[in-house]
Amino acid sequence: MKFRRVLLVILWMLVIFYWSSVPELNSGLEVLWDTVLRKLAHISEFAILAGLVTYALGRRRWQLELALMISAAYAVSDEIHQLFVRQRVGSIIDVGIDVAGIIIGLLLYKKLFLRRGR
Repeated sequence: MKFRRVLLVILWMLVIFYWSSVPELNSGLEVLWDTVLRKLAHISEFAILAGLVTYALGRRRWQLELALMISAAYAVSDEIHQLFVRQRVGSIIDVGIDVAGIIIGLLLYKKLFLRRGR
């Protein structure tokens, strides 16, 4: 693994950690739109994380599976972290949404990069 690739993963994890540390994150829109936007953010941030982890792992036999495990473990730790943030809650449902984002990210990575021999 190249240091730069790993650094990208760490930086993105710090971005996720930062946003998880913000108490009462809300867009100021209606509750429905606020909820939809937050769930889309979960999917997006963990799709990006999965892509970055896959990229950092390089060409390995279990590259996608390992990226799934690392990203999912971070999703769980992120929700545990939120249990300790004022006005935030950790949710197993959010872990599921994060994992859906991870799977989307891995499928996109596979389609865009692995089939073209990059």
